[in-house]
Amino acid sequence: MSNAIVDATDVIVDANEIERRTIRRSDWVPCNSAFIDCRTPGSDRKENYSFIGAGVSQNASQYVNLEVNHGFNTGAAGMPNGISNNLHLHFTAEVFINLGGEFRLRWGVDGKQGEYISHDGDIVTIPTWIFRGFTNEGPDDGILYTVLGRDDNGGIIWGPSVLREAESYGLHLTADNKLIDTVAGDVLPDDVPLITPMKQHYIDELTTYTVEDMRSRVIQPGDRKYSSAALLTSAVEGGRVELATVIGYGMSENRRQVPNVTEPHSFNLAWVKAEAGQGVLRHRHGKTQALLFKTGRWEVTLNGDPSTTVNLGAGDTFSVPEGAWRSYVCVEGDETGSGTVLVINGGDDRVYLEWAPEVVEAAAAADWTIDPNGYLAPLGVMVTATEDD
Repeated sequence: MSNAIVDATDVIVDANEIERRTIRRSDWVPCNSAFIDCRTPGSDRKENYSFIGAGVSQNASQYVNLEVNHGFNTGAAGMPNGISNNLHLHFTAEVFINLGGEFRLRWGVDGKQGEYISHDGDIVTIPTWIFRGFTNEGPDDGILYTVLGRDDNGGIIWGPSVLREAESYGLHLTADNKLIDTVAGDVLPDDVPLITPMKQHYIDELTTYTVEDMRSRVIQPGDRKYSSAALLTSAVEGGRVELATVIGYGMSENRRQVPNVTEPHSFNLAWVKAEAGQGVLRHRHGKTQALLFKTGRWEVTLNGDPSTTVNLGAGDTFSVPEGAWRSYVCVEGDETGSGTVLVINGGDDRVYLEWAPEVVEAAAAADWTIDPNGYLAPLGVMVTATEDD
């Protein structure tokens, strides 16, 4: 098959760019007044984070770790026990990755259409155009990591009751997504209208989701379907990884592997699991990519150059530039002996990998190659195939 990279020119990532794209857990910068409900009792101690892209924050002072378009945004919500993120609606995909804790997710304009209690390791993809909110019912350090669809996600619509209560605390939202705080001395604008509650007849037209409907959009750790033959690297010593597709077909090279959720999101998600000393060997592709490290410690190497290696652990993120050679190897497992990383690739279509020559040669020695459709195949079969003149 043709290479995944149309331009064969190597993309070299220098030390400054590597540092810029490394987002460690210690680099997280919270915003305590990101949204209009920041004074509402029960929601007044939220911490919102924006890692890649501006997300949906309504506070111009929100810190963003990496302002580079990826076709998706990443961020997180941290809240003490008992604190809630109020009901709101998104136009593009919103996916929660539970990094530890217990969160009660609820949906519907009044939050009574259904509920799901999320635990560590869950991935929950919330449908677009429905109201959703969540409450931390676990430890104070519970974190919901978020991935939002598209670079411009259009902002959010708050539930009618949220807007009314915020107004009683002097908070208003303008049509151009600016938070106006009259208690702090802000003046209501004359030239931009204020957001008003969504009219009831529009609310009545929103799709309803049962608990059973939503459960099909939850991928618990036990729902992951790992394949030990999902990538060419798996045929090579040092590259023996398992991959579970979660949202979208993504970068799996197993022709029979099907993700839990196939609905387009503008990005795809997959879990990669490896024992210490194993990982995804050198490859590249033309899509944006963010690596979210869940367990264990990993080493990411760019350019095929060991001097670029970055050591990353739980809660750390690394953004890989399109077209750059990269590898990521588990160097220390968790109590199970393995490490896990969530791979986020931009786009809805499949991600075609270009493997480094040494990986291709080692896989060929083990009788494996990639067929013209981008899937794993026995080399002994492929060499007997006829080709058109």
